[in-house]
Amino acid sequence: MTSDPAAAPAPAPAPRIRLRAAAVLVRDGAVLLHRLAGDSFWALPGGKVEPGESAAQALVREFREELAVDITVGRLVCVAENFFVHQEAAEHEVGLYFMAAPAPGSGLVSTPGPYAGVEPDRRLGFAWFTPQALALLDLRPAFLHDLLRDPDPAFRHIVHRA
Repeated sequence: MTSDPAAAPAPAPAPRIRLRAAAVLVRDGAVLLHRLAGDSFWALPGGKVEPGESAAQALVREFREELAVDITVGRLVCVAENFFVHQEAAEHEVGLYFMAAPAPGSGLVSTPGPYAGVEPDRRLGFAWFTPQALALLDLRPAFLHDLLRDPDPAFRHIVHRA
């Protein structure tokens, strides 16, 4: 008996791997989060690390591109290996999470928000959230709920599978 190769299910594609840098900005106990228009969840601001740039450089670039503000990048607080499915595609994201601060005089310091950001294909919104509000949000990756409870978190390495 022979099997029909057309009847066999195609192997699942390997997860796409990407490197992302994210910033933990805290102001008066509140954390800055962002979300793309149409998404139901919030995340820490940041983005893809481009070839040839450091994760800290990527954060500075992302904040300039999306909000036209400068930030100072501080210490690394978390490395996360995040495995999830987005739009039916398997993803493997390596996230580098840094403490950061807005530059003096920045709109992030002088105004309460929310702030409109710029993304090539969709609107991006930024807002500050108190610890009480964070507890009620759909925050992704979900491990951020634990990480953000501590205003000065110790370094962590997290492997997260959604």
